[in-house]
Amino acid sequence: MKVVSNTTPIISLASIGKLDILRELFDEIIIAETVYNEIKAKKSYGYEEVESEYITIKVIQGKIYQELLLNQLDLGEAETILLAKEIEVDIVIIDENLGYKIAKNVGLNVTRTLSILLKAKQKGIIKEIKPLLDEMILKGRWYSKTVYQTFLKRVGELE
Repeated sequence: MKVVSNTTPIISLASIGKLDILRELFDEIIIAETVYNEIKAKKSYGYEEVESEYITIKVIQGKIYQELLLNQLDLGEAETILLAKEIEVDIVIIDENLGYKIAKNVGLNVTRTLSILLKAKQKGIIKEIKPLLDEMILKGRWYSKTVYQTFLKRVGELE
């Protein structure tokens, strides 16, 4: 299964020491060179983990289309979508709303970090999502109160 990820999901999972969830679910994660550079720009979450043997870095070919996407997205999101289209991936992981919508609109199968955590719970890789979600938030990840509560209620971890 070919999976391309944007920056935020990698940083979010690395911040809680759970980047290996991606490997357990998908075997290999592919990232655009810009995503790699964004993660390596600051010695923070994901900086070391992105050097993993199951993360492959690829350079996008379609630079001509990049400018079109840069009107609405940052460079990492734009390259993630372009790479996903170029190599015909099964899943692309993007958390940001606009990037998610654009990826869906161009026919990609898109998922987010919260859905990755849910899939990991369903497969028995993790037992609970709430403690991990709380830790991600403590480490700087932001979710609205509505998203937080709705998601945890949906997965049966909040009444």
